Amino acid sequence: RGLNSKIHLAVDAHGMPVRVIVTEGTCADIRQACPLVEGIKPENVIADRAYSAHSFRNHLEGEKIQAIIPPIQRGNRSQITYDKHLYKVRHLIENTFLNIKQWRAIATRYAKRGSSFLAIVQVRCIALWCKIL
Repeated sequence: RGLNSKIHLAVDAHGMPVRVIVTEGTCADIRQACPLVEGIKPENVIADRAYSAHSFRNHLEGEKIQAIIPPIQRGNRSQITYDKHLYKVRHLIENTFLNIKQWRAIATRYAKRGSSFLAIVQVRCIALWCKIL
């Protein structure tokens, strides 16, 4: 059993990290969806299929946030619609993950404790912000 963890990340419209949550690797993505957007008032939430749950969609709808999330199954009978052109902007999120994981300590997870790993990820996010400030 090795150390594995997941980085859950919320970014702004420019691909800059806004909120980071680190969980164990076996944690489902959808469990961190509401804490990621809590306190942030975006117009749209662009996410991958892992965040396509009715509970999360209802939460976003209650907050007057447009969900741009494809359905879990491609042949979903409920016909969940989303803006496919705006969904293409999701590459900004993936690019942010690539920038964060360029640090070897993050990519290989040298830190033994979760709190230490979160601190390393936060330092990397600060470094990304310092590049543009």
